[in-house]
Amino acid sequence: MSTYKAPLADMRFALFDVLGAEAAFQRLGFAEATRDVLDAVLDEGARFTETVLAPLNRVGDEIGCSYDKASGAVTTPPGFKQAYAQYVEGGWAGLVSPSEFGGQGLPHAAGVPLKEMIDAANLAWGNFPLLSHGATEALLHHGEAWQQEVFLKPLIEGRWTGTMCLTEPHCGTDLGLLKTRAEPQDDGSYSITGTKIFITAGEHDFTDNIVHLVLARLPDAPAGSKGISLFVVPKVKVGRDGAIGAANAVRCGALEHKMGIHGSATCVMNFDGAQGYLIGQPHKGLMAMFTMMNTARLAVGLQGLGLSDRALQNALTYSRERLQMRALSGAKFPDKPADPIIVHPDVRRMLLTCKALVEGGRVMGYHGALLVDVAHHAPDAAERERADALVGFMTPIVKACLTEWGVECTYHALQCYGGHGYIAEHGMEQLARDARITTLYEGTTGIQALDLLGRKVMQLQGAGLRVMLEEIETFCAANADNAAVAEFIAPLREQAAQWQQLTLRIGQRAVADADEVGAAAYDYLMYSGYVALAYWWARSVAASEASSQSERFKAGKRETARFYFARLLPRTRAHAEAIAAPLSTLTALDADAFDV
Repeated sequence: MSTYKAPLADMRFALFDVLGAEAAFQRLGFAEATRDVLDAVLDEGARFTETVLAPLNRVGDEIGCSYDKASGAVTTPPGFKQAYAQYVEGGWAGLVSPSEFGGQGLPHAAGVPLKEMIDAANLAWGNFPLLSHGATEALLHHGEAWQQEVFLKPLIEGRWTGTMCLTEPHCGTDLGLLKTRAEPQDDGSYSITGTKIFITAGEHDFTDNIVHLVLARLPDAPAGSKGISLFVVPKVKVGRDGAIGAANAVRCGALEHKMGIHGSATCVMNFDGAQGYLIGQPHKGLMAMFTMMNTARLAVGLQGLGLSDRALQNALTYSRERLQMRALSGAKFPDKPADPIIVHPDVRRMLLTCKALVEGGRVMGYHGALLVDVAHHAPDAAERERADALVGFMTPIVKACLTEWGVECTYHALQCYGGHGYIAEHGMEQLARDARITTLYEGTTGIQALDLLGRKVMQLQGAGLRVMLEEIETFCAANADNAAVAEFIAPLREQAAQWQQLTLRIGQRAVADADEVGAAAYDYLMYSGYVALAYWWARSVAASEASSQSERFKAGKRETARFYFARLLPRTRAHAEAIAAPLSTLTALDADAFDV
């Protein structure tokens, strides 16, 4: 089976050396987020995930969740409920939540390494507390005072968990088609009726109550997405005074049978006149739900990162131990019957690809979380606005690229194992199966691409892109005479200039035909991800050379950056060529002719 060891050294490097998070937290007003506190969080998080969660990963895959049709109850795999009790007892549920509601009040970015550890150790288990944070965010920003008082405290303490109920059997991304109804009641509540599917942790045995955030339509709702409202619908009724009532009319109707994450309860949820309360304004539910979705998208990106790192760790160990053939240039270990496979260039290609995507992606993902803190807490309004534009632009990139790279890295790890990777014994095939869902959660890669190019670039006139390009140029100018990164400056500047030119060309073509946006979106997103990662690799080398890290550590960063710039960054050329291709290459074939 696969094992997991939290990469604390690289996590600390990303957070403190590259991003300067300790100083940033103090400047943003998080006085308690000192280095001592943050180091303790990392150490204890590693202990919990390595010793409690990681051993349950295979158990969850092999046994999975079970469903009782008669009662609608869901039983989680052995050990999952007990692990959650330890999670709550350790105070992890409220780590980055406001202290006035029982949380520990640490910045959002301080919880990101823990999130990565949880996902790497046991992705299926990590799905249960995942959306509690999103529900907390929605209630904090849009809930009434009584709703915050009644629902936030148990969510933040971990006594209850939360869900996000969007998708219905007939509609996925196009939420304007949803049919769930909300009928006003005399007591100010609403009767919620409808069916939601793919609801993560919709039912389980961890807690006595589950807080569902449900999108539904009021009787006077206009058609389409402008007629959607958001409601809080608990599994067990809760009064405005916090009094617990009877079971609500909400029930799990089935568990989905999935390709992976068998230990995660993916539910069909039936609301049959369930009591709920309106969150925010009528018909403004989609805006409130996006408060949940944006942080959830960054969180899903970390799922891809965590799986990539675990896959790399195990593939690296195997490649150092597995003996097979001799190096083409001659035996490297003549005292052994064969050389370990890590001497072979193609195995090194796969391992270095994973290392480059994991370590660069870690900085990129952590930076997204830090931007959330800056956007909410920076003392200067202009800085908050700038951070908000950049995090909006980077969110679909972080989500889509880290998860797509997660699929790639788990594939490479499986390849390193050869046939042993395909069987269940070593755990590589589970990681590959589990990784697939991350590209679908919170919107497919194609949806992220449309959000990036269609909304964040075209509709918002590239506000976030401008900030990103300015940051790249500022870094390049500041390091023009820095010998440690001199080899990366010119190619980074060239890629940034092409990024801007590609954006302008797409915009010009879209004036004539809006389908140009959809045709270019995927390649534009991946191009953006590779350029952003080049920036973070250049910054990582600069930070490592200026740090007190060991020479071995610095050499690792330098050589991995060189590999990235030489062998992975050129992927942008293929994406640029695809973007330049005429729209007709996608549209000329008639739909009826696909099967001819």
